[in-house]
Amino acid sequence: MVVTRFAPSPTGFLHSGNYRTALFSYLYAKKHNGRFLVRIEDTDKARSKKEFEDNILESLAWLGLDYEKLYRQSERTDIYKTYLKKLIDEGKAFISQETEGERKEVIRFKNPNKKVVFHDLIRGDIEMDTTDLGDFVIARSMEEPVFHLVVVIDDFEMGITHIVRGEDHISNTPRHILIQEAIGAPIPTYAHLPLILAKDRSKLSKRKGALPLTDYRDLGYLKEAVINYLAMLGWNPGTNKELFTLDELVQDFSLEKVQKSGAIFDDEKLKWFNKQYISKMSLDEFKKVAEPFVTNVHEKLWPLLKERTTLLSELRDLSEFDFMNKKPDFQKEKLNWKDTPANKARLEETKKIILSVSDFTKENVKAALWPFAEKEGRGEVLWPLRIALSGKDKSPDPFILCELLGKEESISRIDYAISLL
Repeated sequence: MVVTRFAPSPTGFLHSGNYRTALFSYLYAKKHNGRFLVRIEDTDKARSKKEFEDNILESLAWLGLDYEKLYRQSERTDIYKTYLKKLIDEGKAFISQETEGERKEVIRFKNPNKKVVFHDLIRGDIEMDTTDLGDFVIARSMEEPVFHLVVVIDDFEMGITHIVRGEDHISNTPRHILIQEAIGAPIPTYAHLPLILAKDRSKLSKRKGALPLTDYRDLGYLKEAVINYLAMLGWNPGTNKELFTLDELVQDFSLEKVQKSGAIFDDEKLKWFNKQYISKMSLDEFKKVAEPFVTNVHEKLWPLLKERTTLLSELRDLSEFDFMNKKPDFQKEKLNWKDTPANKARLEETKKIILSVSDFTKENVKAALWPFAEKEGRGEVLWPLRIALSGKDKSPDPFILCELLGKEESISRIDYAISLL
């Protein structure tokens, strides 16, 4: 049975690159009807914080990446001690007297100084000479094992068959294989993912895509869009298809189709994915996901908001639409189009045309008014109408405003503007 794991360290907030690793591990396990585990690697007691662990688990829950079991390395110290003692007893590790550094004694692995070869599902066969590693440290004391030892023991004890992790771990793999051989563990199958880079091909930073995943949630990204986008970072199905549900990703995913070169994190592309998912929603579905971001929305506004929204956080400021709840108040000079003074007769003709529209939709208002606007000048006709209806420089176009306000209210507001002139 395929068993994968996501093994983050709670020493800081994780970014999109970390969660892509979790997603790929999850997809691979589900694709093969296997098991997906989560292991919190918190042996660094000084830097590990509960708030970071909580954020990791909160992010996985938001994405819907369900795991079968949760482990914490801090709860497994006795297991590591048993293996460490066995390695020392068998002469495969030794207590080293140190002349440099803070520690007078550490425990080092006795390096057999050999070449190791392992097969990577993304990169093929990789051969590395371990001689340069020397007798490397595997514990600071019997109670303080380091990463290289505990990760191998945990993977063995948990039955991990496939290890999906970033390419920055390739250099660690020879050490891990030596330890695996020393404790009698089988060598798992490795898949080292290319790094995720900023647009300028530099390493991700907080300004360049390295935000905690919960920040994207709070900005109003949909989890479906985030999952879809993360899946497409360095992987594609070999077709032009871009939009995938989680179930479709499970069905189509393959580690062998992950590219070797770094993937570029692009906020604009992520926004595009978010917009696609909002567009696909029904109006009721949109209202439901919008609820945490907005209150007291005029019912007529919902279709327009759905059409215009890319990030749900944009709904936090609806001041652009407050014309729905109160009549505009403005000076008559605001009706002027650029340097052209507003013309009372022109606005009266606009009112007359609008009055003649029976089925009061934006399409019908536009069809009726457009010939007059073309003849007199679009700005000269449509700008005073926009101001009359909304009182704002920025608003939906005047045809949409007419439909939103309705015929009676639209005429009432045009009459007010005419009275100013």
